[in-house]
Amino acid sequence: MIMRNDVVIAISNSGETAEVLTILPLIKRMGVPLVAMTGKPGSTLAKAGDAHLDVSVAQEACPLNLAPTASTTATLAMGDALAVALLEARGFTPEDFAFSHPGGALGRRLLLTVGSLMQKGERLPRVKATDALTTALLQMTDKGLGLAVIVDDTNNVQGVFTDGDLRRVLDSGIDVRSARVGEVMTAGGKRIVADALAAEAVQKMEAGKITALLVCDAAGSLQGIIHLQDLLRAGVV
Repeated sequence: MIMRNDVVIAISNSGETAEVLTILPLIKRMGVPLVAMTGKPGSTLAKAGDAHLDVSVAQEACPLNLAPTASTTATLAMGDALAVALLEARGFTPEDFAFSHPGGALGRRLLLTVGSLMQKGERLPRVKATDALTTALLQMTDKGLGLAVIVDDTNNVQGVFTDGDLRRVLDSGIDVRSARVGEVMTAGGKRIVADALAAEAVQKMEAGKITALLVCDAAGSLQGIIHLQDLLRAGVV
């Protein structure tokens, strides 16, 4: 079915395919724009098109140079190029793509936000800098996220203590039972905002070779933690 607001892309390697040429008068009578994609610039279809895209090849991959093989590949490539050009002209975004494919893996990567997947509330292993290191270790064990977050009285992040920090403490000979977590923490910590895409969290984790990110607001207040396992369960990874 061809409507007046359509654009027709007619594909024929020879440009003389009878089934295609049969509908040319109708297309012209309706005033529908015609893009001809052929391997013969001098063919009937090529001359009839408002625009002609040359997809000719020097030789088919077929050893007899008869079966359309290389020419079909050239046509597919041109079709992809047209799609990409249209995508750019329309300003099509990854979010637009995700809304068209919400159920697939790409949709999950492009629609899910960190805030919708992060651990929060009582699930967060929070301690103060003055707390004993053993308290932080108990929080790490209880929450199972592989780290403890050191916050001040206003919930602003001061640092983190991770499994890697624990190994460094043990190697240094520091007395685990008497140390304060603020003395051995890693200041700052890798962070992300809640409205960032979950796919961005994956990229940050891969770049930093870590398995968790702190989710903080602009002021540095702890809102949650996004862990690699959260992303795996959601099918983002």
